[in-house]
Amino acid sequence: MITLKKIKYLDIKNILKQNSIDVNSDLPDDETLLSVKTLINSTQNDLTFFSNLKYLDDLTNIKAKACLIEKKYIRYLPKHCKPIIVDNPYLALAIISNIFRNKLTKKNSIISKNTSISSTSKIYNNVQINPYTSIDDNTQIYENVSIGANTYIGPDVIIEKNVIIHDNVSITNSIIMENCEIKSGARIGGSGFGFEEKSKQKIYHSGNVIIKKNTCIGSNTTIDRAVFDSTIIGEYSNIDNLVQIAHNVIIGDYAIIAAQVGIAGSTNIGKNVKIGGQAGIAGHLSIGNNVTIAAKSGVTKNILDNKIVAGFPAKDISLWKKEIIKNSIKE
Repeated sequence: MITLKKIKYLDIKNILKQNSIDVNSDLPDDETLLSVKTLINSTQNDLTFFSNLKYLDDLTNIKAKACLIEKKYIRYLPKHCKPIIVDNPYLALAIISNIFRNKLTKKNSIISKNTSISSTSKIYNNVQINPYTSIDDNTQIYENVSIGANTYIGPDVIIEKNVIIHDNVSITNSIIMENCEIKSGARIGGSGFGFEEKSKQKIYHSGNVIIKKNTCIGSNTTIDRAVFDSTIIGEYSNIDNLVQIAHNVIIGDYAIIAAQVGIAGSTNIGKNVKIGGQAGIAGHLSIGNNVTIAAKSGVTKNILDNKIVAGFPAKDISLWKKEIIKNSIKE
């Protein structure tokens, strides 16, 4: 549930229009909504949303004041529920949720007296740093950044505008670009798993990590610095909790990577890739654009653009399904 605390319809309409989403409703601009809830849990002062046909029966019985919905489904709404008509209700919900997020993350511009900041680092305006955080040498923290408690930043870190860093995070040797969010317990920029196999001689990592704009890194996720160059996470990517991204990995824009995925070193992943939970990807591979990797897959070979793969070793999902059916018949 998202508690909106009396958000006016005008605020909802404005944020959708700012994001180039057409919206149409008979709701008055000063009409207020108390929270966003699911169809079955909504009450008379709530906003809800309809984006999945399997919940069509629930739609006819909702108690909500208003519903984000496509025009073709408004005939199923009870008369007391006002439609807020959009082409993509789930996208509209995601954008509206940022009204709530902005309230939660409003900065107080206070740097705690219990924070340690190196004299060689630079902190810009309107930065909040919570207690027991340490900022090491040669770090730059730009405007409107929020850093949680018990966090370590630096050395040689650049954190650009509007970044939110939660508690107990460690970031070293990294560039975090604008509007990113780093959740609690993440470890970014440490040395990777690199050594000469026979002698076990450790390979020193001198590269960095670059996380591009509008990307979210989940709790307890680890992203290793490159050996010489950069480990890169593309723009608008969403990395879930407990993900391991090894040194020199490059991930393109708009990636969606679910929990417990492991990506070995020097693998190059294209744009718009989706990786299901607990999938493993071997090192030095090339994964194309628009690829979907099913949960628990084991990727051992390169994957071309626009493919969907599953299983171990991962293969075209249609072949994998045929094998599953064949094996089940044998049993």
